[in-house]
Amino acid sequence: MNAKERVMAVLNHQKADRMPCFGANSTVTYEQMEKVQAFWPEGHGNGEIMAKQAMAAYTVLGFDAVRVPFSQTFEAEALGCMIKPGRAVDGSEGIPGIDHPPPFKLDDSIELPNDFLSRGKIPELLKAVRILKKELADEIPVVGGIIGPFTIAAALLDMVPLLKASIKTPEKMRPFLEVAEKAGTALAQALIEAGADIICCEDMTASPMLVSPPTYRDYELEYQRKQFESISVPKILHICGNVDKIVDWMGQTGADILSLEPKASGKLAREKCGSDIILMGGVDTAKTLYLKDTHTVIQECEKTIADGIQILAPGCSVAPGTPMENLLAMVEVAKTH
Repeated sequence: MNAKERVMAVLNHQKADRMPCFGANSTVTYEQMEKVQAFWPEGHGNGEIMAKQAMAAYTVLGFDAVRVPFSQTFEAEALGCMIKPGRAVDGSEGIPGIDHPPPFKLDDSIELPNDFLSRGKIPELLKAVRILKKELADEIPVVGGIIGPFTIAAALLDMVPLLKASIKTPEKMRPFLEVAEKAGTALAQALIEAGADIICCEDMTASPMLVSPPTYRDYELEYQRKQFESISVPKILHICGNVDKIVDWMGQTGADILSLEPKASGKLAREKCGSDIILMGGVDTAKTLYLKDTHTVIQECEKTIADGIQILAPGCSVAPGTPMENLLAMVEVAKTH
């Protein structure tokens, strides 16, 4: 099987020649940048360089899918947020983030701009997907990334005001969740039109580490479900941290794949969500892939697979300084299953 056939077989609950291995989140590293001679910060806002960096997941690592973008700022920037450049500890170029102050307060009115898809760096992201689709055709699936409603709302309001509102005045969050859902959905549909085969929704702020499970159930679930109903290709849902307390609701969103960090239980996810949900993950990106040797990586990969994972993947975004041999080791493990 080629990579796309392999991934689609697993998605369709059919027998693949082996386990797929790819990232739901960013897998770009400095070593890969050197290999393909495409670097940050240009790769965050130039479609051609972005595509070249994304392609390294396949051409350098041997992963079974490529993924853009590499930051979580595209919708937020188009909705008025200021963006700060990313810097690693050693001063190297990193991943951009949301800057302060936020563009809105809780009592402000908000609407999705008519020109949303032409704002910020979104046109370059769509260009990157078109390039990837042309270069890879039907050999490798292209994953297009969007940000989930709660996380976009947090960027628009700032985290602390949103968390306070989730406890004291939760109904005031709704206008921001509605616009955030519309923004992510519009971007997802544009990514599909450009050639994306799979959409990955990252909703980091919806994690039980930040918001209470009842808030997720009573507010965020509604908007994630609405969003996924409007997306016509297979969908990955990624929420950071230990999601055991909300994983049954994650399984009700309409996601085809749940991306899990190692803090979460694959066995519990299977028990709560049933056999239709595909599970991917869950090798620790900070403690294992970034800091440990290949032997430890292999051990954690095997443990992850024994826990019920069907697509082997980093548990979250890969740190840019991650040793390339650790990512290559993941592929070798996948080839044995």
